[in-house]
Amino acid sequence: MTEETKLKVGGQAVLEGVMMRSPHSLAVAVRRANGEIICKESAWRSLWERFRFLRWPFLRGSVVLLESLVNGISALNFSAKVAMADEEAAKQEKKPEESGEDPPDPGEPAVSVEELQEHKVSDLVIWGTVIFALGLGIALFVALPHFAVWVGSQLAGRELTIREFLFHLIVGVVKFMVFIGYISLISLMKDVRRVFMYHGAEHQSIYAYEAGQELTVESARAHKPLHPRCGTTFLIMVIAISILVFSLVFPLIVMVVGEPTGTGWLNQAIYVGIKLPLLFPIAGLAYEFQRLTSRYLDRWWARMLAWPGMGIQRLTTRPPTDDQLEVALASLRKVLWREESLKGDQPGV
Repeated sequence: MTEETKLKVGGQAVLEGVMMRSPHSLAVAVRRANGEIICKESAWRSLWERFRFLRWPFLRGSVVLLESLVNGISALNFSAKVAMADEEAAKQEKKPEESGEDPPDPGEPAVSVEELQEHKVSDLVIWGTVIFALGLGIALFVALPHFAVWVGSQLAGRELTIREFLFHLIVGVVKFMVFIGYISLISLMKDVRRVFMYHGAEHQSIYAYEAGQELTVESARAHKPLHPRCGTTFLIMVIAISILVFSLVFPLIVMVVGEPTGTGWLNQAIYVGIKLPLLFPIAGLAYEFQRLTSRYLDRWWARMLAWPGMGIQRLTTRPPTDDQLEVALASLRKVLWREESLKGDQPGV
Protein backbone atom coordinates (compact mmCIF):
# COMPACT_ATOMS: atom_id res chain seq x y z
CA MET A 1 0.00 0.00 0.00
CA THR A 2 1.55 3.29 -1.09
CA GLU A 3 1.23 6.67 0.61
CA GLU A 4 -1.02 7.79 -2.25
CA THR A 5 -3.50 4.91 -1.86
CA LYS A 6 -3.75 5.08 1.92
CA LEU A 7 -6.96 6.54 3.23
CA LYS A 8 -6.80 8.98 6.12
CA VAL A 9 -8.51 7.09 8.93
CA GLY A 10 -8.97 8.53 12.39
CA GLY A 11 -10.91 7.54 15.42
CA GLN A 12 -11.92 8.02 19.02
CA ALA A 13 -12.38 5.75 22.01
CA VAL A 14 -15.88 5.62 23.46
CA LEU A 15 -17.56 3.64 26.26
CA GLU A 16 -16.51 0.03 25.69
CA GLY A 17 -15.85 0.75 22.03
CA VAL A 18 -14.15 2.66 19.25
CA MET A 19 -15.38 5.11 16.63
CA MET A 20 -13.58 5.14 13.26
CA ARG A 21 -13.96 7.65 10.45
CA SER A 22 -12.70 7.44 6.88
CA PRO A 23 -13.30 10.00 4.11
CA HIS A 24 -16.81 8.63 3.39
CA SER A 25 -17.77 6.49 6.38
CA LEU A 26 -18.36 6.75 10.11
CA ALA A 27 -18.58 3.60 12.25
CA VAL A 28 -18.88 2.86 15.96
CA ALA A 29 -18.22 -0.63 17.32
CA VAL A 30 -19.16 -1.41 20.91
CA ARG A 31 -18.76 -4.52 23.07
CA ARG A 32 -22.04 -5.51 24.74
CA ALA A 33 -22.18 -6.87 28.27
CA ASN A 34 -22.87 -10.35 26.84
CA GLY A 35 -19.67 -10.21 24.74
CA GLU A 36 -21.38 -9.39 21.44
CA ILE A 37 -19.83 -6.69 19.24
CA ILE A 38 -22.39 -4.43 17.60
CA CYS A 39 -21.49 -1.86 14.99
CA LYS A 40 -23.33 1.19 13.74
CA GLU A 41 -22.06 2.43 10.35
CA SER A 42 -23.29 5.15 8.03
CA ALA A 43 -22.15 7.16 5.03
CA TRP A 44 -20.36 10.36 5.98
CA ARG A 45 -19.61 13.49 4.00
CA SER A 46 -17.33 16.29 5.16
CA LEU A 47 -18.37 19.93 4.96
CA TRP A 48 -15.41 20.64 2.70
CA GLU A 49 -16.85 18.35 0.02
CA ARG A 50 -19.84 20.70 -0.21
CA PHE A 51 -17.89 23.91 0.33
CA ARG A 52 -14.58 23.48 -1.46
CA PHE A 53 -12.98 26.58 0.02
CA LEU A 54 -13.04 24.90 3.45
CA ARG A 55 -10.26 22.63 2.16
CA TRP A 56 -7.88 25.58 2.07
CA PRO A 57 -4.95 25.39 4.49
CA PHE A 58 -5.61 27.03 7.88
CA LEU A 59 -9.38 26.69 7.31
CA ARG A 60 -9.56 22.90 7.17
CA GLY A 61 -8.27 22.51 10.72
CA SER A 62 -11.29 24.38 12.09
CA VAL A 63 -13.57 22.13 10.03
CA VAL A 64 -11.82 19.03 11.39
CA LEU A 65 -12.21 20.32 14.96
CA LEU A 66 -15.92 21.04 14.52
CA GLU A 67 -16.65 17.74 12.76
CA SER A 68 -14.63 15.81 15.36
CA LEU A 69 -16.75 17.32 18.13
CA VAL A 70 -20.02 16.46 16.35
CA ASN A 71 -18.91 12.94 15.41
CA GLY A 72 -17.46 12.32 18.86
CA ILE A 73 -20.68 13.35 20.58
CA SER A 74 -22.70 11.14 18.24
CA ALA A 75 -20.41 8.16 18.91
CA LEU A 76 -20.49 8.70 22.67
CA ASN A 77 -24.27 8.99 22.47
CA PHE A 78 -24.53 5.58 20.81
CA SER A 79 -22.08 3.89 23.21
CA ALA A 80 -23.88 5.40 26.21
CA LYS A 81 -27.20 4.05 24.92
CA VAL A 82 -25.65 0.60 24.62
CA ALA A 83 -24.38 0.82 28.21
CA MET A 84 -27.77 1.99 29.49
CA ALA A 85 -29.61 -0.72 27.56
CA ASP A 86 -27.29 -3.35 29.07
CA GLU A 87 -27.90 -1.95 32.54
CA GLU A 88 -31.66 -2.18 31.98
CA ALA A 89 -31.26 -5.73 30.67
CA ALA A 90 -29.25 -6.67 33.77
CA LYS A 91 -32.04 -5.34 35.99
CA GLN A 92 -34.60 -7.34 34.03
CA GLU A 93 -32.53 -10.51 34.47
CA LYS A 94 -32.51 -10.04 38.24
CA LYS A 95 -36.31 -9.89 38.46
CA PRO A 96 -36.91 -13.54 37.46
CA GLU A 97 -34.19 -14.66 39.89
CA GLU A 98 -35.89 -12.79 42.73
CA SER A 99 -39.27 -14.30 41.82
CA GLY A 100 -37.86 -17.81 41.43
CA GLU A 101 -38.38 -17.94 37.64
CA ASP A 102 -35.73 -19.12 35.15
CA PRO A 103 -33.55 -16.18 33.97
CA PRO A 104 -33.25 -15.51 30.22
CA ASP A 105 -30.38 -16.98 28.22
CA PRO A 106 -27.36 -14.66 28.89
CA GLY A 107 -26.02 -15.44 25.41
CA GLU A 108 -29.01 -13.79 23.77
CA PRO A 109 -28.87 -10.00 23.35
CA ALA A 110 -31.57 -8.47 25.55
CA VAL A 111 -31.88 -5.46 23.26
CA SER A 112 -31.44 -5.60 19.48
CA VAL A 113 -29.44 -3.14 17.39
CA GLU A 114 -32.68 -1.82 15.92
CA GLU A 115 -34.08 -1.20 19.39
CA LEU A 116 -30.89 0.59 20.37
CA GLN A 117 -31.27 2.95 17.41
CA GLU A 118 -34.75 3.84 18.71
CA HIS A 119 -33.68 4.12 22.35
CA LYS A 120 -34.62 7.75 23.10
CA VAL A 121 -35.10 7.70 26.86
CA SER A 122 -31.50 8.62 27.65
CA ASP A 123 -31.10 11.46 25.11
CA LEU A 124 -31.80 14.24 27.62
CA VAL A 125 -29.33 12.81 30.12
CA ILE A 126 -26.66 12.27 27.46
CA TRP A 127 -26.92 15.73 25.90
CA GLY A 128 -27.06 17.30 29.34
CA THR A 129 -23.84 15.49 30.19
CA VAL A 130 -22.22 16.63 26.94
CA ILE A 131 -23.18 20.27 27.52
CA PHE A 132 -21.91 20.07 31.09
CA ALA A 133 -18.63 18.54 29.87
CA LEU A 134 -18.12 21.30 27.27
CA GLY A 135 -18.85 23.96 29.88
CA LEU A 136 -16.45 22.30 32.32
CA GLY A 137 -13.78 22.16 29.61
CA ILE A 138 -14.11 25.89 28.90
CA ALA A 139 -14.02 26.67 32.62
CA LEU A 140 -10.98 24.48 33.33
CA PHE A 141 -8.83 25.06 30.26
CA VAL A 142 -9.74 28.63 29.23
CA ALA A 143 -11.22 30.64 32.11
CA LEU A 144 -9.35 29.12 35.07
CA PRO A 145 -5.78 29.57 33.70
CA HIS A 146 -6.57 33.13 32.54
CA PHE A 147 -8.02 34.30 35.87
CA ALA A 148 -5.42 32.36 37.88
CA VAL A 149 -2.56 34.24 36.21
CA TRP A 150 -4.34 37.61 36.46
CA VAL A 151 -5.19 37.20 40.16
CA GLY A 152 -1.86 35.55 40.96
CA SER A 153 0.14 38.38 39.41
CA GLN A 154 -1.84 40.91 41.46
CA LEU A 155 -1.15 38.99 44.66
CA ALA A 156 2.54 38.83 43.71
CA GLY A 157 2.61 42.63 43.51
CA ARG A 158 3.27 42.85 39.77
CA GLU A 159 0.05 42.74 37.77
CA LEU A 160 0.50 41.20 34.34
CA THR A 161 -1.68 42.59 31.57
CA ILE A 162 -3.19 41.07 28.46
CA ARG A 163 -0.70 43.06 26.37
CA GLU A 164 2.35 41.21 27.73
CA PHE A 165 3.80 38.07 26.20
CA LEU A 166 4.71 36.85 29.69
CA PHE A 167 1.01 36.83 30.64
CA HIS A 168 0.11 34.51 27.77
CA LEU A 169 3.19 32.33 28.32
CA ILE A 170 2.32 31.73 31.96
CA VAL A 171 -1.34 31.12 31.04
CA GLY A 172 -0.16 28.47 28.57
CA VAL A 173 2.00 26.81 31.24
CA VAL A 174 -0.88 26.82 33.73
CA LYS A 175 -3.21 25.44 31.07
CA PHE A 176 -0.75 22.63 30.38
CA MET A 177 -0.47 21.85 34.11
CA VAL A 178 -4.27 21.83 34.50
CA PHE A 179 -4.51 19.45 31.53
CA ILE A 180 -1.92 17.05 32.98
CA GLY A 181 -3.56 17.20 36.41
CA TYR A 182 -7.00 16.56 34.94
CA ILE A 183 -5.83 13.56 32.89
CA SER A 184 -3.92 12.14 35.88
CA LEU A 185 -6.97 12.54 38.12
CA ILE A 186 -9.56 10.95 35.83
CA SER A 187 -7.16 8.10 34.98
CA LEU A 188 -7.70 6.89 38.56
CA MET A 189 -11.26 5.93 37.54
CA LYS A 190 -11.67 2.34 36.32
CA ASP A 191 -14.05 3.24 33.48
CA VAL A 192 -11.72 5.98 32.20
CA ARG A 193 -8.75 3.60 32.25
CA ARG A 194 -10.77 1.26 30.02
CA VAL A 195 -11.48 4.14 27.62
CA PHE A 196 -7.73 4.82 27.52
CA MET A 197 -7.17 1.14 26.66
CA TYR A 198 -9.63 1.45 23.78
CA HIS A 199 -7.72 4.59 22.76
CA GLY A 200 -4.58 2.46 22.49
CA ALA A 201 -6.51 -0.17 20.51
CA GLU A 202 -7.66 2.51 18.07
CA HIS A 203 -4.07 3.64 17.42
CA GLN A 204 -2.67 0.13 17.05
CA SER A 205 -5.40 -0.85 14.59
CA ILE A 206 -4.79 2.24 12.45
CA TYR A 207 -1.04 1.55 12.50
CA ALA A 208 -1.69 -1.97 11.16
CA TYR A 209 -3.79 -0.54 8.33
CA GLU A 210 -1.22 2.13 7.48
CA ALA A 211 1.48 -0.56 7.38
CA GLY A 212 -0.57 -2.50 4.80
CA GLN A 213 -0.91 -5.49 7.14
CA GLU A 214 -3.79 -7.88 7.59
CA LEU A 215 -6.27 -6.45 10.07
CA THR A 216 -5.85 -9.03 12.81
CA VAL A 217 -5.27 -8.79 16.53
CA GLU A 218 -1.76 -10.19 16.06
CA SER A 219 -0.70 -7.55 13.51
CA ALA A 220 -2.23 -4.70 15.52
CA ARG A 221 -0.65 -5.94 18.75
CA ALA A 222 2.81 -5.53 17.20
CA HIS A 223 2.43 -1.73 17.02
CA LYS A 224 2.78 0.87 19.75
CA PRO A 225 -0.31 2.69 21.10
CA LEU A 226 1.12 6.18 20.39
CA HIS A 227 0.21 7.91 17.13
CA PRO A 228 1.42 11.29 15.77
CA ARG A 229 -2.05 12.29 14.52
CA CYS A 230 -3.70 11.71 17.90
CA GLY A 231 -6.09 14.28 19.33
CA THR A 232 -3.96 14.48 22.49
CA THR A 233 -0.99 15.68 20.44
CA PHE A 234 -3.32 18.10 18.66
CA LEU A 235 -4.43 19.62 21.99
CA ILE A 236 -0.83 20.16 23.11
CA MET A 237 -0.14 21.96 19.83
CA VAL A 238 -3.26 24.09 20.35
CA ILE A 239 -1.95 25.17 23.76
CA ALA A 240 1.48 26.07 22.31
CA ILE A 241 0.09 27.97 19.32
CA SER A 242 -2.48 29.80 21.46
CA ILE A 243 0.39 31.42 23.39
CA LEU A 244 1.72 32.99 20.20
CA VAL A 245 -1.66 33.94 18.74
CA PHE A 246 -3.01 35.52 21.93
CA SER A 247 0.23 37.43 22.52
CA LEU A 248 -0.13 38.99 19.05
CA VAL A 249 -3.91 39.53 18.91
CA PHE A 250 -4.72 40.99 22.33
CA PRO A 251 -2.15 43.83 22.29
CA LEU A 252 -3.67 44.90 18.94
CA ILE A 253 -7.20 44.75 20.35
CA VAL A 254 -6.26 46.88 23.37
CA MET A 255 -4.32 49.33 21.19
CA VAL A 256 -7.24 49.82 18.77
CA VAL A 257 -10.25 49.50 21.07
CA GLY A 258 -8.79 50.17 24.51
CA GLU A 259 -9.94 48.58 27.76
CA PRO A 260 -13.56 47.34 27.37
CA THR A 261 -14.70 48.61 30.79
CA GLY A 262 -13.32 50.27 33.88
CA THR A 263 -13.67 47.07 35.92
CA GLY A 264 -10.72 44.68 35.97
CA TRP A 265 -12.53 41.36 36.47
CA LEU A 266 -15.15 42.27 33.85
CA ASN A 267 -12.40 43.08 31.35
CA GLN A 268 -10.85 39.66 31.98
CA ALA A 269 -14.23 37.95 31.49
CA ILE A 270 -14.60 39.74 28.14
CA TYR A 271 -11.07 38.67 27.14
CA VAL A 272 -11.95 35.05 27.96
CA GLY A 273 -15.04 35.39 25.74
CA ILE A 274 -12.85 36.71 22.90
CA LYS A 275 -10.55 33.69 23.25
CA LEU A 276 -13.33 31.20 22.46
CA PRO A 277 -13.87 32.08 18.76
CA LEU A 278 -10.09 32.48 18.35
CA LEU A 279 -9.74 28.77 19.16
CA PHE A 280 -10.97 27.94 15.64
CA PRO A 281 -8.14 29.68 13.71
CA ILE A 282 -5.73 28.35 16.34
CA ALA A 283 -7.07 24.86 15.62
CA GLY A 284 -6.44 25.52 11.91
CA LEU A 285 -2.80 26.36 12.60
CA ALA A 286 -2.39 23.37 14.93
CA TYR A 287 -3.86 21.04 12.31
CA GLU A 288 -1.38 22.16 9.65
CA PHE A 289 1.47 21.89 12.13
CA GLN A 290 0.43 18.37 13.11
CA ARG A 291 0.14 17.28 9.48
CA LEU A 292 3.62 18.59 8.83
CA THR A 293 5.25 16.82 11.76
CA SER A 294 3.44 13.51 11.13
CA ARG A 295 4.47 13.57 7.46
CA TYR A 296 8.15 14.06 8.25
CA LEU A 297 8.39 12.03 11.43
CA ASP A 298 11.55 10.39 10.08
CA ARG A 299 13.33 13.77 10.43
CA TRP A 300 14.89 14.77 13.74
CA TRP A 301 13.22 18.19 13.84
CA ALA A 302 9.75 16.71 13.34
CA ARG A 303 10.32 14.11 16.06
CA MET A 304 11.49 16.87 18.39
CA LEU A 305 8.38 18.98 17.72
CA ALA A 306 6.05 15.98 18.06
CA TRP A 307 7.76 14.68 21.20
CA PRO A 308 5.70 16.64 23.82
CA GLY A 309 2.37 15.45 22.41
CA MET A 310 3.61 11.87 21.98
CA GLY A 311 4.83 11.94 25.58
CA ILE A 312 1.44 13.08 26.91
CA GLN A 313 -0.20 10.23 25.00
CA ARG A 314 1.42 7.90 27.53
CA LEU A 315 -1.17 9.26 29.95
CA THR A 316 -4.17 8.98 27.60
CA THR A 317 -3.46 5.52 26.16
CA ARG A 318 -3.03 2.11 27.77
CA PRO A 319 -2.06 -1.26 26.25
CA PRO A 320 -5.38 -2.86 25.21
CA THR A 321 -6.57 -6.41 25.64
CA ASP A 322 -7.14 -8.68 22.64
CA ASP A 323 -10.92 -8.24 23.12
CA GLN A 324 -10.53 -4.48 22.85
CA LEU A 325 -8.39 -4.78 19.72
CA GLU A 326 -11.14 -6.93 18.19
CA VAL A 327 -13.62 -4.08 18.72
CA ALA A 328 -11.31 -1.45 17.21
CA LEU A 329 -10.60 -3.67 14.20
CA ALA A 330 -14.33 -4.34 13.70
CA SER A 331 -14.95 -0.59 13.52
CA LEU A 332 -12.02 -0.10 11.15
CA ARG A 333 -13.18 -2.89 8.83
CA LYS A 334 -16.61 -1.27 8.64
CA VAL A 335 -15.35 2.08 7.35
CA LEU A 336 -12.99 0.36 4.91
CA TRP A 337 -15.89 -1.78 3.66
CA ARG A 338 -17.78 1.32 2.53
CA GLU A 339 -14.68 2.80 0.93
CA GLU A 340 -14.17 -0.41 -1.07
CA SER A 341 -17.86 -0.43 -2.03
CA LEU A 342 -17.55 3.12 -3.36
CA LYS A 343 -14.53 2.12 -5.43
CA GLY A 344 -16.57 -0.67 -6.95
CA ASP A 345 -19.28 1.81 -7.95
CA GLN A 346 -16.86 3.95 -9.95
CA PRO A 347 -16.99 3.59 -13.75
CA GLY A 348 -14.28 1.38 -15.16
CA VAL A 349 -13.36 -0.15 -11.78
